[in-house]
Amino acid sequence: MTEKYFDKPCWVIDFLPEQVPADSPGQYFPVEAYLLKAPRQQLLRQRWAGLLLRLSCYLDFQVFTPDETESWDNPDPETLVSLITGAGQDLCILLPDEDALITLNREDLYMTVWHPSGSLRKLLEQLAHAEGLFFRRSWSGET
Repeated sequence: MTEKYFDKPCWVIDFLPEQVPADSPGQYFPVEAYLLKAPRQQLLRQRWAGLLLRLSCYLDFQVFTPDETESWDNPDPETLVSLITGAGQDLCILLPDEDALITLNREDLYMTVWHPSGSLRKLLEQLAHAEGLFFRRSWSGET
């Protein structure tokens, strides 16, 4: 169900405003390792949950695991937050009315948004800002 999105344009919701260059003199990898440890990763997932709760006020959601063994249609707020912050599992969130997909991977510090329309990009930029996050074009070559 999700494969059709992975060859479409993608954007990210990240804790950094732009990709760190490979030759950066900074400490990206030590910072990444630090933020991926509990409880710091939990704090980032709470921000994601806040953004997605707000987004659920506007759009229908279909949340599922990448292998599609579990799914939830328009989960209630407590379930949605629990899924995002709880088990540390990978999740996919299909936005059927927008024909877009959001993926959350347990080893990433960002969410990926596949095939967002212009209006969805505008809304996500505002919601990301409200959570202290950044919404920007992906750096990984998907265009």
